[in-house]
Amino acid sequence: MFRVTQYLQELRHPTPVGPKRNPPGPVVIWNLIRRCNLACQHCYSISADIDFPGELATAEIFRTMDDLKAFGVPVLILSGGEPLLHRDLLPIARRAKALGFYVGLSTNGTLIDERNIGDLAGVGFDYVGISLDGIEATHDRFRRKQGAFAASLAAVRLCRDAGIKVGLRYTLTRDNAQDLPGLLDLMEAERVDKFYLSHLNYGGRGNINRKTDAVFRTTREAMDRIFDTAWQHVDAGVHREFVTGNNDADGVYLLHWVRRRFPEREAHLRAKLAQWGGNSSGVNVANIDHLGNVHPDTFWWDYTLGNVRERPFSEIWQDTSDSLLAGMKAVPRAVKGRCGACPYLDVCGGNTRVRAWQLTGDPWAEDPGCYLDDDELGIVGSHERVKLKPYVRVRRAETA
Repeated sequence: MFRVTQYLQELRHPTPVGPKRNPPGPVVIWNLIRRCNLACQHCYSISADIDFPGELATAEIFRTMDDLKAFGVPVLILSGGEPLLHRDLLPIARRAKALGFYVGLSTNGTLIDERNIGDLAGVGFDYVGISLDGIEATHDRFRRKQGAFAASLAAVRLCRDAGIKVGLRYTLTRDNAQDLPGLLDLMEAERVDKFYLSHLNYGGRGNINRKTDAVFRTTREAMDRIFDTAWQHVDAGVHREFVTGNNDADGVYLLHWVRRRFPEREAHLRAKLAQWGGNSSGVNVANIDHLGNVHPDTFWWDYTLGNVRERPFSEIWQDTSDSLLAGMKAVPRAVKGRCGACPYLDVCGGNTRVRAWQLTGDPWAEDPGCYLDDDELGIVGSHERVKLKPYVRVRRAETA
């Protein structure tokens, strides 16, 4: 996750640059359940409104939670499917809070209403993220359900009024980019705490639908709008949090934005971004799916590092006999093509490896989602770009 607001605040109030420090354990995004009441076209878990067999029992979840706590995991994000469909969501969340985790909830919001908002507020969630893919017509089309937008917006208001920190989660594609200004206006009008823009990643239906990935010009326009809006809030002293995810080139693009507006601050921000280090899948971000399989992040469901029923998460996460996990943890990563030649590798960390893997079968190939050109990056020499193609599943024997 790229914390746009945090880095823009460095322009106003610079803080000392220090060595990169990883948290004691990774942030764990936990897909408690695969069932969902919607069928969103970019769903990475390819969920459906059915029960999926083999899911972790609550006792197994509790046992794994104890291991995560002992291992130093600071944050649990409870997700799905739709996590509110899990019959024990509330006991699981309460136990997570009692153990001292920062606990977030990632939901489509349609199942939050006046009947359960009191119970949700009572859990003490640190953050609830509710997904909106655009204004009403666009969102309902993406979610394939009429009335989904109204229900999700009602949930935003209920959470806000109950004192829960709430944010909007938006996945940018070519088909909904036109709704970004309206969503930012909605955030302001509804006094929402946080806005998260996710770039389309190639997992689940997001892989099948990658032909709709926002073209680079659209991506740049969206990021300019996010940076401009976030800066307006920082400059005015208004607390709103803007973050992005799934394209660590955003950090490099922010440097170019700063170069045009605050050139005297570019060197400082460059150092702070290198301290951040970019993509942290397999290092500071982990995923556990509904079956207990562990993945480098939520978009790597085709690649399993181990299962918490068979080995504790703490053992799986440190087992660098897995070549992919070892490569993720390497500094710098042994990336190829434009990524390997890029002077900003220390800022973005080689960006999102799963896009390269889904497109070429090689997790260390250049990220085809980088939207900056060679001249902007200062890449010397000839590097033919990996091109986006319609979805074709590739063989991956070399990564097994």
